[in-house]
Amino acid sequence: MSAATGAGGTVEIAPEVVDEVRERLAREPGGLTPHRVSEALRVAGRPVGDATVLAVYEALRRDVVGAGPLEPLLRLPGVTDVLVNGPDQVFVDRGEGLEVTGVRFPDDDGVRRLAQRLAAAGGRRLDDASPYADLRLADGTRFHAVLAPLARPGTAISLRVPSARVFTLAELVESGMVAPALGELLRGIVDARLAFLVSGGTGSGKTTHWLRHVYVRHWTPTGLRGARHEHQNTQEAAVRDPARPDLGRPRRRPERRRSGL
Repeated sequence: MSAATGAGGTVEIAPEVVDEVRERLAREPGGLTPHRVSEALRVAGRPVGDATVLAVYEALRRDVVGAGPLEPLLRLPGVTDVLVNGPDQVFVDRGEGLEVTGVRFPDDDGVRRLAQRLAAAGGRRLDDASPYADLRLADGTRFHAVLAPLARPGTAISLRVPSARVFTLAELVESGMVAPALGELLRGIVDARLAFLVSGGTGSGKTTHWLRHVYVRHWTPTGLRGARHEHQNTQEAAVRDPARPDLGRPRRRPERRRSGL
């Protein structure tokens, strides 16, 4: 159910009402406005009260702006990840592990539409012929998606939120994350403009803490500059190298990986 809160309280709107209005609006050119929503409801013989119009308008607006119903989760303080496993399972991580949220989608088509829109915003195709995507959005958010039925129980979306604060090397040493001797070594490597390799598990801070907060202050590392093209030719690569079935699959947190048939 979609909902909006106004002067008359919270109004629940059935998904089929939102779908009917969406279809009617799609038949005629024009922007999404409360007035057009009101007219579509009237033509469909639906209630046209202010609260109803607002609820339908907000539901449609979430479908076409930003991350849709996930937008409020992405704005939570300290959020690092927002994960979607089909329409009924949405999780958020604020640094203390995954938390179940109350966010729900009307159906898997709603998750699919959001995934396709976010992929398109990053310049990638996401459909039955290319059912997965792995890219970085304009704000730095890392986006991954796999469409159903490859993903079960429904279309899966993963959003890795970039850190809002940039720590200096001195702050990393002071906090105890980096030993003083290692800090001096890193400073020497960067000042000498030497090449070095950063490795680690998913979500361990390779980009956030090392490349972004230390290395990128001096020059743009190749790994970050080339991230846009990282999975550009994954399908062709998978065909050329059948021994690498992982090519083309979005990276995921360890607890979201599955294996088997």
